[in-house]
Amino acid sequence: MKIKKIMALKVLVVLALALGFTGCSKKGSTKGGSTATGWKINDKKGGFQFNDKFKQQETPPGMISIEGGTFTMGKVQDDVMHDWNNSPSQQHVQSFFMDETEVTNKMYSEYLFWVKTVFPPTEENYKHIYNGAIPDTLVWRNRLGYNETMTNNYLRHPAYADYPVVGVNWIQAVEFSKWRTDRVNENILEREGYLKKDNKIKLGSDVTAENSFSTETYINTPSKTFGGNEEVVLKKEMGKGRRQAADTAKNVYAQRSSGLILPEYRLPTEAEWEYAATALVGNREYNIYKGQKKYPWSGQYTRSSKRQYRGDQLANFKQGKGDYGGIAGWSDDGADITNKVKSYAPNDFGLYDMAGNVAEWVQDVYRPMVDDEANDFNYFRGNVYTKNKIGEDGVVELVTSDNIKYDTLSNGRIMARNFPGQIAQVPVDENETYLRTQFSTSDNRNYRDGDRQSTRFYKFGGSEEGNADEKRMYESPKHSITADSLGKMNKKFDTSDKRTTLVDDNVRVYKGGSWRDRAYWLDPASRRFFPQDMATDYIGFRCAMSKVGPKSNKKTPRGNPKK
Repeated sequence: MKIKKIMALKVLVVLALALGFTGCSKKGSTKGGSTATGWKINDKKGGFQFNDKFKQQETPPGMISIEGGTFTMGKVQDDVMHDWNNSPSQQHVQSFFMDETEVTNKMYSEYLFWVKTVFPPTEENYKHIYNGAIPDTLVWRNRLGYNETMTNNYLRHPAYADYPVVGVNWIQAVEFSKWRTDRVNENILEREGYLKKDNKIKLGSDVTAENSFSTETYINTPSKTFGGNEEVVLKKEMGKGRRQAADTAKNVYAQRSSGLILPEYRLPTEAEWEYAATALVGNREYNIYKGQKKYPWSGQYTRSSKRQYRGDQLANFKQGKGDYGGIAGWSDDGADITNKVKSYAPNDFGLYDMAGNVAEWVQDVYRPMVDDEANDFNYFRGNVYTKNKIGEDGVVELVTSDNIKYDTLSNGRIMARNFPGQIAQVPVDENETYLRTQFSTSDNRNYRDGDRQSTRFYKFGGSEEGNADEKRMYESPKHSITADSLGKMNKKFDTSDKRTTLVDDNVRVYKGGSWRDRAYWLDPASRRFFPQDMATDYIGFRCAMSKVGPKSNKKTPRGNPKK
Protein backbone atom coordinates (compact mmCIF):
# COMPACT_ATOMS: atom_id res chain seq x y z
CA MET A 1 0.00 0.00 0.00
CA LYS A 2 2.83 2.34 0.88
CA ILE A 3 4.67 1.50 -2.31
CA LYS A 4 1.55 2.32 -4.37
CA LYS A 5 1.22 5.73 -2.70
CA ILE A 6 4.87 6.50 -3.43
CA MET A 7 4.45 5.46 -7.05
CA ALA A 8 1.33 7.60 -7.42
CA LEU A 9 3.12 10.57 -5.89
CA LYS A 10 6.01 10.16 -8.34
CA VAL A 11 3.56 10.08 -11.25
CA LEU A 12 1.94 13.32 -10.03
CA VAL A 13 5.35 15.01 -9.66
CA VAL A 14 6.37 13.95 -13.17
CA LEU A 15 3.09 15.22 -14.59
CA ALA A 16 3.42 18.52 -12.71
CA LEU A 17 6.97 19.01 -13.92
CA ALA A 18 5.94 18.16 -17.46
CA LEU A 19 3.09 20.61 -17.39
CA GLY A 20 5.32 23.22 -15.76
CA PHE A 21 8.03 22.90 -18.38
CA THR A 22 5.43 22.94 -21.12
CA GLY A 23 3.95 26.13 -19.74
CA CYS A 24 7.37 27.73 -19.43
CA SER A 25 8.30 26.87 -22.99
CA LYS A 26 5.12 28.44 -24.33
CA LYS A 27 5.10 31.48 -22.07
CA GLY A 28 6.15 34.60 -24.00
CA SER A 29 6.97 32.63 -27.14
CA THR A 30 5.75 34.50 -30.21
CA LYS A 31 8.01 33.10 -32.96
CA GLY A 32 7.88 36.20 -35.13
CA GLY A 33 4.50 37.27 -33.88
CA SER A 34 3.33 40.26 -31.88
CA THR A 35 4.40 40.41 -28.22
CA ALA A 36 1.08 42.16 -27.60
CA THR A 37 -1.34 39.79 -29.31
CA GLY A 38 0.65 36.86 -30.67
CA TRP A 39 -0.59 37.60 -34.17
CA LYS A 40 1.90 37.21 -36.99
CA ILE A 41 3.68 40.33 -38.19
CA ASN A 42 4.74 40.79 -41.84
CA ASP A 43 2.59 37.86 -42.95
CA LYS A 44 2.55 37.64 -46.76
CA LYS A 45 -1.20 37.01 -46.62
CA GLY A 46 -1.81 40.42 -45.08
CA GLY A 47 -1.99 41.97 -41.66
CA PHE A 48 0.30 44.35 -39.82
CA GLN A 49 3.53 45.20 -41.60
CA PHE A 50 6.58 46.53 -39.73
CA ASN A 51 10.31 46.67 -40.37
CA ASP A 52 11.69 44.51 -37.55
CA LYS A 53 15.14 44.46 -39.18
CA PHE A 54 15.69 48.20 -38.88
CA LYS A 55 19.13 48.93 -37.42
CA GLN A 56 19.73 52.66 -37.52
CA GLN A 57 18.93 55.79 -39.49
CA GLU A 58 21.20 56.11 -42.50
CA THR A 59 23.46 59.15 -42.60
CA PRO A 60 21.94 61.66 -45.04
CA PRO A 61 24.06 62.86 -48.01
CA GLY A 62 26.66 65.44 -47.05
CA MET A 63 25.95 65.27 -43.31
CA ILE A 64 27.80 64.40 -40.11
CA SER A 65 26.28 62.68 -37.07
CA ILE A 66 26.30 64.90 -33.97
CA GLU A 67 25.77 63.10 -30.65
CA GLY A 68 23.63 65.27 -28.40
CA GLY A 69 24.31 66.28 -24.84
CA THR A 70 24.39 69.14 -22.38
CA PHE A 71 26.40 72.36 -22.75
CA THR A 72 26.52 75.94 -21.56
CA MET A 73 24.74 78.01 -24.18
CA GLY A 74 25.75 81.67 -24.25
CA LYS A 75 28.87 83.68 -23.55
CA VAL A 76 31.20 82.62 -20.76
CA GLN A 77 33.49 85.63 -21.17
CA ASP A 78 32.97 89.38 -20.97
CA ASP A 79 30.40 90.78 -23.37
CA VAL A 80 32.55 93.53 -24.82
CA MET A 81 29.80 94.59 -27.26
CA HIS A 82 27.36 95.03 -24.34
CA ASP A 83 24.57 93.28 -26.25
CA TRP A 84 23.50 91.39 -23.12
CA ASN A 85 21.60 88.94 -25.31
CA ASN A 86 23.64 85.81 -24.68
CA SER A 87 23.75 85.20 -20.93
CA PRO A 88 24.95 81.66 -20.19
CA SER A 89 22.35 78.96 -19.51
CA GLN A 90 22.55 75.19 -19.34
CA GLN A 91 20.81 73.47 -22.26
CA HIS A 92 20.47 69.95 -23.63
CA VAL A 93 20.06 69.04 -27.30
CA GLN A 94 19.18 65.68 -28.79
CA SER A 95 21.40 63.95 -31.30
CA PHE A 96 21.05 65.20 -34.86
CA PHE A 97 22.78 65.40 -38.23
CA MET A 98 24.33 68.55 -39.67
CA ASP A 99 25.83 69.46 -43.03
CA GLU A 100 29.58 69.01 -43.12
CA THR A 101 29.89 72.35 -44.93
CA GLU A 102 27.73 75.33 -45.78
CA VAL A 103 25.41 74.92 -48.77
CA THR A 104 27.51 75.79 -51.81
CA ASN A 105 26.74 77.62 -55.05
CA LYS A 106 26.79 74.29 -56.90
CA MET A 107 24.30 72.73 -54.50
CA TYR A 108 21.97 75.70 -54.73
CA SER A 109 22.31 75.83 -58.53
CA GLU A 110 21.05 72.24 -58.69
CA TYR A 111 17.97 73.42 -56.82
CA LEU A 112 17.49 76.32 -59.23
CA PHE A 113 17.81 73.98 -62.22
CA TRP A 114 15.12 71.68 -60.82
CA VAL A 115 12.74 74.56 -60.02
CA LYS A 116 13.19 76.18 -63.44
CA THR A 117 12.63 72.88 -65.27
CA VAL A 118 9.61 71.68 -63.30
CA PHE A 119 8.04 75.13 -62.91
CA PRO A 120 8.89 76.94 -66.17
CA PRO A 121 8.89 80.70 -65.53
CA THR A 122 7.46 81.18 -69.02
CA GLU A 123 4.12 79.80 -67.79
CA GLU A 124 1.82 82.29 -66.10
CA ASN A 125 1.05 80.10 -63.07
CA TYR A 126 4.72 79.57 -62.29
CA LYS A 127 6.40 82.81 -63.28
CA HIS A 128 7.12 83.86 -59.69
CA ILE A 129 8.39 80.50 -58.41
CA TYR A 130 11.80 80.49 -60.10
CA ASN A 131 12.39 84.22 -59.66
CA GLY A 132 11.52 83.90 -55.97
CA ALA A 133 14.14 81.18 -55.51
CA ILE A 134 17.06 83.04 -57.13
CA PRO A 135 19.56 84.53 -54.64
CA ASP A 136 19.92 88.29 -54.62
CA THR A 137 23.22 88.80 -56.47
CA LEU A 138 23.01 92.57 -55.97
CA VAL A 139 24.07 92.13 -52.34
CA TRP A 140 27.65 92.46 -53.58
CA ARG A 141 27.17 96.05 -54.76
CA ASN A 142 28.53 98.93 -52.72
CA ARG A 143 28.14 102.65 -53.32
CA LEU A 144 31.87 103.25 -53.05
CA GLY A 145 33.23 99.87 -54.12
CA TYR A 146 33.67 97.97 -57.38
CA ASN A 147 32.24 94.48 -56.85
CA GLU A 148 30.53 93.83 -60.19
CA THR A 149 32.73 90.79 -60.75
CA MET A 150 31.03 89.02 -57.85
CA THR A 151 27.61 90.39 -58.81
CA ASN A 152 27.89 88.80 -62.26
CA ASN A 153 29.91 85.66 -61.52
CA TYR A 154 29.77 84.51 -57.90
CA LEU A 155 26.60 82.39 -58.11
CA ARG A 156 27.09 80.74 -61.53
CA HIS A 157 30.80 80.68 -62.41
CA PRO A 158 32.54 77.31 -61.83
CA ALA A 159 35.40 79.14 -60.12
CA TYR A 160 33.00 79.73 -57.21
CA ALA A 161 31.17 76.37 -57.41
CA ASP A 162 32.35 75.15 -54.01
CA TYR A 163 32.05 78.52 -52.29
CA PRO A 164 29.16 79.04 -49.84
CA VAL A 165 26.03 80.50 -51.43
CA VAL A 166 25.13 84.03 -50.24
CA GLY A 167 22.35 86.45 -51.09
CA VAL A 168 19.85 83.89 -49.78
CA ASN A 169 17.26 85.10 -47.30
CA TRP A 170 15.91 82.96 -44.47
CA ILE A 171 12.73 82.05 -46.35
CA GLN A 172 14.69 80.84 -49.38
CA ALA A 173 16.92 78.73 -47.14
CA VAL A 174 13.82 77.06 -45.64
CA GLU A 175 12.37 76.36 -49.09
CA PHE A 176 15.68 74.84 -50.24
CA SER A 177 15.58 72.53 -47.20
CA LYS A 178 12.07 71.36 -48.07
CA TRP A 179 13.12 70.68 -51.67
CA ARG A 180 16.15 68.72 -50.47
CA THR A 181 13.96 66.55 -48.24
CA ASP A 182 11.84 65.48 -51.20
CA ARG A 183 14.76 64.85 -53.56
CA VAL A 184 16.69 62.72 -51.06
CA ASN A 185 13.65 60.62 -50.10
CA GLU A 186 12.70 60.28 -53.75
CA ASN A 187 16.16 58.90 -54.45
CA ILE A 188 15.95 56.44 -51.52
CA LEU A 189 12.54 55.12 -52.59
CA GLU A 190 13.78 54.66 -56.14
CA ARG A 191 16.87 52.85 -54.87
CA GLU A 192 14.68 50.49 -52.80
CA GLY A 193 12.33 49.76 -55.71
CA TYR A 194 9.29 51.77 -54.60
CA LEU A 195 9.57 54.25 -57.48
CA LYS A 196 10.33 53.75 -61.14
CA LYS A 197 14.05 53.69 -61.86
CA ASP A 198 15.53 56.90 -63.32
CA ASN A 199 12.15 58.63 -63.28
CA LYS A 200 13.56 61.46 -61.15
CA ILE A 201 15.91 62.64 -63.90
CA LYS A 202 13.18 63.00 -66.51
CA LEU A 203 12.41 66.58 -65.56
CA GLY A 204 10.04 68.45 -67.82
CA SER A 205 8.74 65.27 -69.46
CA ASP A 206 7.57 62.63 -66.98
CA VAL A 207 8.24 64.90 -63.99
CA THR A 208 6.22 68.11 -64.22
CA ALA A 209 4.63 70.53 -61.77
CA GLU A 210 1.47 68.46 -61.35
CA ASN A 211 3.18 65.10 -60.90
CA SER A 212 6.36 65.73 -58.95
CA PHE A 213 7.30 63.91 -55.75
CA SER A 214 6.42 65.15 -52.25
CA THR A 215 7.47 63.18 -49.17
CA GLU A 216 4.40 64.06 -47.08
CA THR A 217 2.05 63.35 -49.98
CA TYR A 218 3.64 59.93 -50.47
CA ILE A 219 3.30 59.10 -46.77
CA ASN A 220 -0.33 60.25 -46.48
CA THR A 221 -1.73 59.36 -49.92
CA PRO A 222 0.86 57.41 -51.93
CA SER A 223 -1.68 56.68 -54.68
CA LYS A 224 -1.77 60.43 -55.49
CA THR A 225 1.99 60.82 -55.74
CA PHE A 226 3.21 61.74 -59.22
CA GLY A 227 -0.36 62.60 -60.10
CA GLY A 228 -1.50 59.04 -59.33
CA ASN A 229 0.74 57.52 -62.01
CA GLU A 230 0.98 53.81 -61.10
CA GLU A 231 3.76 53.31 -63.62
CA VAL A 232 5.98 55.49 -61.45
CA VAL A 233 4.73 54.69 -57.93
CA LEU A 234 5.43 50.95 -57.82
CA LYS A 235 3.67 48.35 -55.71
CA LYS A 236 5.96 45.81 -54.15
CA GLU A 237 5.04 42.28 -53.06
CA MET A 238 5.43 41.93 -49.33
CA GLY A 239 8.79 40.50 -48.40
CA LYS A 240 10.10 40.62 -51.96
CA GLY A 241 11.70 43.18 -54.19
CA ARG A 242 9.59 42.62 -57.27
CA ARG A 243 6.35 44.27 -58.26
CA GLN A 244 2.97 42.72 -57.51
CA ALA A 245 -0.32 42.94 -59.37
CA ALA A 246 -2.44 45.87 -58.20
CA ASP A 247 -5.49 43.72 -57.54
CA THR A 248 -3.66 41.42 -55.10
CA ALA A 249 -1.15 43.81 -53.52
CA LYS A 250 -1.53 44.65 -49.83
CA ASN A 251 0.49 47.12 -47.70
CA VAL A 252 2.86 47.68 -50.58
CA TYR A 253 3.89 51.32 -50.16
CA ALA A 254 6.83 52.43 -48.07
CA GLN A 255 5.70 54.24 -44.92
CA ARG A 256 7.38 55.58 -41.80
CA SER A 257 7.18 52.07 -40.34
CA SER A 258 9.42 50.92 -43.22
CA GLY A 259 12.32 52.87 -41.73
CA LEU A 260 13.41 54.11 -45.17
CA ILE A 261 11.99 57.63 -45.27
CA LEU A 262 14.26 60.18 -43.65
CA PRO A 263 13.01 63.05 -41.45
CA GLU A 264 12.89 66.49 -43.02
CA TYR A 265 15.92 68.61 -43.83
CA ARG A 266 15.68 71.94 -42.02
CA LEU A 267 17.74 74.78 -40.66
CA PRO A 268 19.41 73.96 -37.34
CA THR A 269 18.03 75.55 -34.21
CA GLU A 270 20.23 78.12 -32.51
CA ALA A 271 20.94 75.68 -29.66
CA GLU A 272 21.92 72.91 -32.12
CA TRP A 273 24.16 75.22 -34.13
CA GLU A 274 25.97 76.58 -31.09
CA TYR A 275 26.36 73.09 -29.60
CA ALA A 276 27.79 71.74 -32.87
CA ALA A 277 30.13 74.71 -33.30
CA THR A 278 31.45 74.56 -29.73
CA ALA A 279 32.23 70.84 -30.16
CA LEU A 280 33.07 69.93 -26.57
CA VAL A 281 33.23 66.29 -27.66
CA GLY A 282 36.96 66.68 -28.29
CA ASN A 283 37.74 68.68 -25.16
CA ARG A 284 36.58 67.04 -21.96
CA GLU A 285 38.45 69.29 -19.54
CA TYR A 286 35.40 71.53 -19.18
CA ASN A 287 37.37 74.43 -20.57
CA ILE A 288 34.17 76.17 -21.50
CA TYR A 289 33.48 76.80 -17.81
CA LYS A 290 36.94 78.33 -17.48
CA GLY A 291 36.35 80.61 -20.44
CA GLN A 292 38.89 78.84 -22.64
CA LYS A 293 36.56 77.51 -25.33
CA LYS A 294 35.80 80.75 -27.13
CA TYR A 295 36.20 79.33 -30.67
CA PRO A 296 35.21 76.08 -32.44
CA TRP A 297 38.83 75.03 -31.91
CA SER A 298 40.70 74.81 -28.58
CA GLY A 299 42.64 77.78 -27.30
CA GLN A 300 42.39 81.54 -27.03
CA TYR A 301 43.87 82.44 -30.41
CA THR A 302 42.85 82.40 -34.07
CA ARG A 303 46.22 81.09 -35.32
CA SER A 304 47.36 77.47 -35.42
CA SER A 305 49.94 76.34 -32.87
CA LYS A 306 50.77 73.08 -34.66
CA ARG A 307 54.33 72.97 -35.94
CA GLN A 308 53.35 72.14 -39.54
CA TYR A 309 50.83 75.01 -39.76
CA ARG A 310 52.12 77.32 -37.03
CA GLY A 311 50.91 80.88 -37.48
CA ASP A 312 48.20 80.05 -40.07
CA GLN A 313 44.78 81.52 -39.47
CA LEU A 314 42.18 78.90 -38.54
CA ALA A 315 39.25 80.71 -40.15
CA ASN A 316 38.37 83.28 -42.80
CA PHE A 317 37.59 86.61 -41.15
CA LYS A 318 38.47 90.30 -41.30
CA GLN A 319 41.94 90.84 -39.83
CA GLY A 320 41.60 94.56 -39.25
CA LYS A 321 40.61 97.86 -40.80
CA GLY A 322 41.02 97.44 -44.56
CA ASP A 323 42.59 93.99 -44.12
CA TYR A 324 40.47 91.07 -45.36
CA GLY A 325 43.24 88.61 -46.17
CA GLY A 326 46.73 89.88 -45.47
CA ILE A 327 49.56 91.11 -47.68
CA ALA A 328 50.01 89.63 -51.16
CA GLY A 329 52.37 86.70 -50.91
CA TRP A 330 51.87 86.64 -47.13
CA SER A 331 48.15 85.96 -46.96
CA ASP A 332 46.89 85.40 -43.44
CA ASP A 333 43.78 83.35 -44.23
CA GLY A 334 43.99 82.71 -47.98
CA ALA A 335 40.87 84.67 -48.91
CA ASP A 336 39.62 88.19 -49.36
CA ILE A 337 35.91 87.43 -49.72
CA THR A 338 34.47 83.99 -49.01
CA ASN A 339 36.63 80.92 -49.51
CA LYS A 340 36.14 77.42 -50.84
CA VAL A 341 34.53 75.12 -48.26
CA LYS A 342 36.91 72.77 -46.44
CA SER A 343 39.76 75.27 -46.81
CA TYR A 344 40.29 75.23 -43.03
CA ALA A 345 40.50 72.41 -40.51
CA PRO A 346 37.20 71.01 -39.18
CA ASN A 347 36.20 71.14 -35.53
CA ASP A 348 36.06 68.06 -33.32
CA PHE A 349 32.68 67.03 -34.74
CA GLY A 350 34.12 67.11 -38.27
CA LEU A 351 32.23 70.27 -39.28
CA TYR A 352 33.91 72.88 -41.46
CA ASP A 353 33.67 76.68 -41.23
CA MET A 354 31.66 76.87 -38.02
CA ALA A 355 33.54 80.14 -37.57
CA GLY A 356 34.33 82.51 -40.41
CA ASN A 357 33.73 82.32 -44.17
CA VAL A 358 29.99 83.13 -43.93
CA ALA A 359 27.65 83.60 -41.00
CA GLU A 360 24.69 81.20 -41.06
CA TRP A 361 20.93 81.38 -40.69
CA VAL A 362 19.33 79.30 -37.94
CA GLN A 363 15.63 78.57 -37.39
CA ASP A 364 15.02 80.75 -34.36
CA VAL A 365 13.06 83.98 -34.15
CA TYR A 366 15.26 86.50 -32.34
CA ARG A 367 14.58 87.68 -28.83
CA PRO A 368 17.12 89.43 -26.58
CA MET A 369 16.82 86.60 -24.06
CA VAL A 370 16.99 82.82 -24.34
CA ASP A 371 14.12 81.80 -22.07
CA ASP A 372 15.67 78.84 -20.27
CA GLU A 373 13.05 79.12 -17.53
CA ALA A 374 10.43 78.03 -20.03
CA ASN A 375 12.48 75.23 -21.55
CA ASP A 376 16.00 73.79 -21.37
CA PHE A 377 15.57 70.79 -23.73
CA ASN A 378 15.89 71.26 -27.51
CA TYR A 379 15.33 74.99 -27.03
CA PHE A 380 13.74 76.70 -30.03
CA ARG A 381 11.66 79.85 -30.48
CA GLY A 382 9.66 79.84 -33.70
CA ASN A 383 7.17 76.98 -33.65
CA VAL A 384 4.19 77.55 -35.96
CA TYR A 385 2.11 74.38 -35.87
CA THR A 386 0.01 73.38 -38.89
CA LYS A 387 -1.94 70.33 -39.97
CA ASN A 388 -2.97 68.75 -43.24
CA LYS A 389 -6.06 70.26 -44.83
CA ILE A 390 -8.81 67.64 -45.09
CA GLY A 391 -11.50 67.93 -47.75
CA GLU A 392 -15.21 67.19 -47.34
CA ASP A 393 -14.55 63.66 -48.59
CA GLY A 394 -12.19 63.05 -45.68
CA VAL A 395 -9.10 62.95 -47.92
CA VAL A 396 -6.18 65.37 -47.73
CA GLU A 397 -6.27 68.21 -50.24
CA LEU A 398 -3.30 68.71 -52.55
CA VAL A 399 -2.00 72.01 -53.85
CA THR A 400 -2.63 72.46 -57.57
CA SER A 401 -1.39 74.96 -60.12
CA ASP A 402 -4.49 77.05 -59.48
CA ASN A 403 -4.11 77.50 -55.70
CA ILE A 404 -0.39 78.11 -55.18
CA LYS A 405 0.13 80.49 -52.26
CA TYR A 406 2.39 83.49 -52.91
CA ASP A 407 3.75 85.95 -50.37
CA THR A 408 4.82 89.49 -51.20
CA LEU A 409 7.79 90.29 -49.00
CA SER A 410 8.50 93.68 -47.50
CA ASN A 411 11.09 94.39 -50.19
CA GLY A 412 8.62 93.61 -53.00
CA ARG A 413 9.90 90.14 -53.91
CA ILE A 414 7.17 87.56 -54.61
CA MET A 415 7.81 84.03 -53.36
CA ALA A 416 5.81 80.82 -53.53
CA ARG A 417 5.15 79.21 -50.16
CA ASN A 418 3.69 75.91 -51.41
CA PHE A 419 3.92 73.92 -54.63
CA PRO A 420 1.69 71.64 -56.71
CA GLY A 421 1.67 68.07 -55.43
CA GLN A 422 2.17 69.07 -51.80
CA ILE A 423 -0.50 68.72 -49.12
CA ALA A 424 -2.23 72.01 -48.30
CA GLN A 425 -1.60 73.16 -44.73
CA VAL A 426 -3.86 75.03 -42.28
CA PRO A 427 -3.19 76.27 -38.72
CA VAL A 428 -4.04 73.93 -35.86
CA ASP A 429 -7.31 74.81 -34.12
CA GLU A 430 -9.05 74.11 -30.81
CA ASN A 431 -9.45 70.46 -31.74
CA GLU A 432 -5.68 70.09 -31.23
CA THR A 433 -5.18 72.66 -28.46
CA TYR A 434 -8.16 72.06 -26.15
CA LEU A 435 -7.07 71.12 -22.60
CA ARG A 436 -3.44 70.76 -23.62
CA THR A 437 -0.71 71.93 -21.29
CA GLN A 438 2.22 72.11 -23.76
CA PHE A 439 0.76 74.53 -26.32
CA SER A 440 -2.44 76.50 -26.79
CA THR A 441 -2.03 78.27 -30.15
CA SER A 442 -0.80 77.58 -33.64
CA ASP A 443 1.73 80.44 -33.73
CA ASN A 444 4.15 80.35 -30.79
CA ARG A 445 6.79 82.78 -32.01
CA ASN A 446 5.90 85.42 -29.42
CA TYR A 447 5.28 83.03 -26.53
CA ARG A 448 5.81 84.72 -23.10
CA ASP A 449 6.24 88.16 -24.65
CA GLY A 450 4.59 90.93 -22.67
CA ASP A 451 5.49 90.08 -19.14
CA ARG A 452 6.02 93.15 -16.97
CA GLN A 453 9.73 92.50 -16.61
CA SER A 454 10.27 92.69 -20.36
CA THR A 455 9.78 96.40 -21.00
CA ARG A 456 8.29 99.38 -19.21
CA PHE A 457 6.86 100.67 -22.50
CA TYR A 458 4.53 97.74 -23.12
CA LYS A 459 0.84 98.63 -22.85
CA PHE A 460 -1.34 96.06 -21.08
CA GLY A 461 -5.02 95.41 -21.59
CA GLY A 462 -5.25 96.50 -25.22
CA SER A 463 -8.69 95.79 -26.66
CA GLU A 464 -9.25 93.86 -29.87
CA GLU A 465 -10.79 96.97 -31.44
CA GLY A 466 -8.09 99.30 -30.13
CA ASN A 467 -4.74 100.28 -31.53
CA ALA A 468 -2.97 97.21 -32.89
CA ASP A 469 0.28 98.46 -31.39
CA GLU A 470 -1.19 97.96 -27.92
CA LYS A 471 -1.03 94.22 -28.45
CA ARG A 472 2.54 94.23 -29.75
CA MET A 473 5.41 93.56 -27.42
CA TYR A 474 8.08 95.13 -29.62
CA GLU A 475 7.74 98.54 -31.29
CA SER A 476 9.23 97.45 -34.61
CA PRO A 477 8.45 99.34 -37.85
CA LYS A 478 5.32 98.29 -39.70
CA HIS A 479 6.10 98.51 -43.40
CA SER A 480 3.43 97.34 -45.84
CA ILE A 481 3.41 96.43 -49.48
CA THR A 482 0.38 95.53 -51.58
CA ALA A 483 -0.38 94.99 -55.25
CA ASP A 484 -3.39 96.32 -57.13
CA SER A 485 -5.37 94.45 -59.79
CA LEU A 486 -2.80 95.44 -62.43
CA GLY A 487 0.12 94.17 -60.38
CA LYS A 488 1.44 97.61 -59.50
CA MET A 489 3.16 97.68 -56.11
CA ASN A 490 1.94 100.09 -53.44
CA LYS A 491 4.74 100.46 -50.89
CA LYS A 492 4.30 102.18 -47.54
CA PHE A 493 7.39 102.81 -45.44
CA ASP A 494 6.88 103.27 -41.70
CA THR A 495 8.42 106.62 -40.74
CA SER A 496 7.04 106.76 -37.19
CA ASP A 497 9.40 108.18 -34.55
CA LYS A 498 7.85 105.94 -31.88
CA ARG A 499 9.64 102.79 -32.97
CA THR A 500 12.12 101.57 -30.37
CA THR A 501 13.46 98.36 -31.93
CA LEU A 502 13.71 96.28 -35.10
CA VAL A 503 12.69 93.09 -33.27
CA ASP A 504 9.45 91.36 -34.31
CA ASP A 505 8.25 87.87 -35.20
CA ASN A 506 9.92 88.02 -38.62
CA VAL A 507 13.54 88.56 -37.65
CA ARG A 508 15.76 85.52 -37.42
CA VAL A 509 18.97 84.72 -35.61
CA TYR A 510 22.17 84.20 -37.54
CA LYS A 511 25.29 82.72 -35.97
CA GLY A 512 29.03 82.68 -36.47
CA GLY A 513 31.44 85.23 -37.90
CA SER A 514 31.95 85.84 -41.61
CA TRP A 515 34.61 87.12 -43.98
CA ARG A 516 33.36 90.65 -43.16
CA ASP A 517 33.54 90.23 -39.36
CA ARG A 518 36.30 90.75 -36.83
CA ALA A 519 37.44 87.88 -34.59
CA TYR A 520 34.95 88.74 -31.83
CA TRP A 521 32.08 87.29 -33.87
CA LEU A 522 33.83 83.92 -34.35
CA ASP A 523 32.66 82.93 -30.87
CA PRO A 524 29.84 80.34 -31.31
CA ALA A 525 27.90 82.07 -28.52
CA SER A 526 27.64 85.38 -30.39
CA ARG A 527 24.19 86.04 -31.80
CA ARG A 528 22.75 88.63 -34.16
CA PHE A 529 19.50 89.04 -36.08
CA PHE A 530 18.33 90.10 -39.51
CA PRO A 531 14.91 90.33 -41.24
CA GLN A 532 13.95 86.93 -42.62
CA ASP A 533 13.05 88.30 -46.06
CA MET A 534 16.35 90.14 -46.63
CA ALA A 535 19.76 88.84 -47.70
CA THR A 536 23.41 89.90 -47.47
CA ASP A 537 26.78 88.99 -48.99
CA TYR A 538 27.98 87.45 -45.72
CA ILE A 539 25.09 85.20 -44.53
CA GLY A 540 24.73 81.66 -45.88
CA PHE A 541 23.32 78.51 -44.31
CA ARG A 542 23.65 74.79 -43.78
CA CYS A 543 20.98 72.16 -43.13
CA ALA A 544 20.31 69.86 -40.18
CA MET A 545 18.18 66.76 -39.66
CA SER A 546 16.85 65.23 -36.46
CA LYS A 547 18.14 61.79 -35.51
CA VAL A 548 15.58 59.11 -34.70
CA GLY A 549 16.35 56.32 -32.27
CA PRO A 550 19.04 56.11 -29.60
CA LYS A 551 21.29 59.00 -28.58
CA SER A 552 24.32 57.05 -29.74
CA ASN A 553 24.71 54.19 -32.24
CA LYS A 554 27.24 52.41 -30.07
CA LYS A 555 26.40 48.73 -29.70
CA THR A 556 26.74 48.91 -25.93
CA PRO A 557 25.44 52.26 -24.63
CA ARG A 558 27.06 53.57 -21.49
CA GLY A 559 25.62 52.06 -18.33
CA ASN A 560 24.15 48.99 -20.03
CA PRO A 561 25.90 45.72 -19.20
CA LYS A 562 27.11 43.61 -22.09
CA LYS A 563 24.94 40.62 -22.78
